[in-house]
Amino acid sequence: MNNLLQVLLNSFTQQSSVDATSKKTGVKGISVLTILSYALPLIIRYMTKNASSQSGAQSLLGALTQHKSTRAMPEQIAEADTDDGAKIISHIFGADQNNAVNEIAAKANVPAADVSSVLASIAPTLLSSLSAATAAGSQAQANKKQGVDLSDGLDVSDLAAIFQSTQSGKGIGGILGTLLGGTTQPTETAKDDGSALLSSLLGLMK
Repeated sequence: MNNLLQVLLNSFTQQSSVDATSKKTGVKGISVLTILSYALPLIIRYMTKNASSQSGAQSLLGALTQHKSTRAMPEQIAEADTDDGAKIISHIFGADQNNAVNEIAAKANVPAADVSSVLASIAPTLLSSLSAATAAGSQAQANKKQGVDLSDGLDVSDLAAIFQSTQSGKGIGGILGTLLGGTTQPTETAKDDGSALLSSLLGLMK
């Protein structure tokens, strides 16, 4: 099964998504592709860091439930509220935002302003794509009645399990029960692909 980072990379680097982002921002397609290749792993890393506290974890889960668009990704990007997107990126990176943007810009060899523009344009779609993935996999997860299995990295069924716990009103305690239902220790190769995000949730609830 695909890990979280791979799911995002596959979706956002499709030609139609890149074209939509390029048209919205005025940034060349090849630059959009390069920016996202460096930005998405960093975003996952910061989301994991944010989820290491209870308030951060609750904020992240709340953001996923508030962004639920199921339209095609290019349409979402084209119509994205960039003010909302800028706030999302600011929340993810926090006080490190300037450093994070400059790091991505240096690696991608593009102006920092282009990085900020691209990230603001894709941020709402980023959250809605995670929400859509959890919704799509929720029925399969319910049928299997399995907990989160991090041994192969964070994938759609793992996200679905978290989604079900929060939607059923069980809250953070429900997530703990879900996590305890499966294998919770990520492999070394899964540490940076999104599975650490769930490990952080488990850690704060111990």
